[in-house]
Amino acid sequence: MPFVPAAHDDPNPTCFRRGAKTPWVPAFAGARSPKGSRGFESSGRSAQQGFSLIELLVVIVIIGLLATIVAINVIPAGNQARVEKAKADIATLEDALEQYRLDNLTYPSTSDGLQALLAPPPGLAQPERYRQGGYIRKLPEDPWGHPYLFQAPGRSGAFDVYSLGADGQTGGEGDNADIYSSDR
Repeated sequence: MPFVPAAHDDPNPTCFRRGAKTPWVPAFAGARSPKGSRGFESSGRSAQQGFSLIELLVVIVIIGLLATIVAINVIPAGNQARVEKAKADIATLEDALEQYRLDNLTYPSTSDGLQALLAPPPGLAQPERYRQGGYIRKLPEDPWGHPYLFQAPGRSGAFDVYSLGADGQTGGEGDNADIYSSDR
C-alpha cells in the first residue's frame, strides 16, 4: 500500500512508494500522478476523450435558439430599411423633378414619365431650356427591383413619384404597401 502523507505535512511532499525509484506526489498536491500510477488526475477530461452526443445536441440547440433570436430581430429591420431606401429614392427623384420644373416651367407629363429626367421629351415646348446631361444620371429601381412610377397630376399635388412595394401591385399592407411621395 502506498504511503500517503497527512494534509498538514509538507505542501509539496515527495515520497517514494515502497520499492519504487520514482517519486510519487499525491493528488491533493495539485500535480498529476506519474505515468502508470493509479493516482487521481487533476483535469476532468483527458485528450483522448471526446464530447458525448448529449453535450453536442445541447450546444446545437443553444446555437439554434440564438440564431432564431437574431433572425427574428434582423429580418424586420431589413424590410424597414427597404422602405426607408424607397423613400430616400423618391425624395431624390422629387428634387430632380423640381429642377426640371425650374428650367422648363412645367413638370413632365405622365406619358413622358421619369424618362424626361434623363433626356428631353419629344413634346417639350422649349427644348433649349432643357439641362444638358439631364437631371439625373440613372433612374433607380425600388429596393424590390421594380421601376419607380410617375403620375402628373398626383393624388394631392402636382405630381406623385411612387413605388408599388414588395409585391409590385397596387395596394397592399406592410411591405406590400405602396409608397407615394405625397404621403411624406
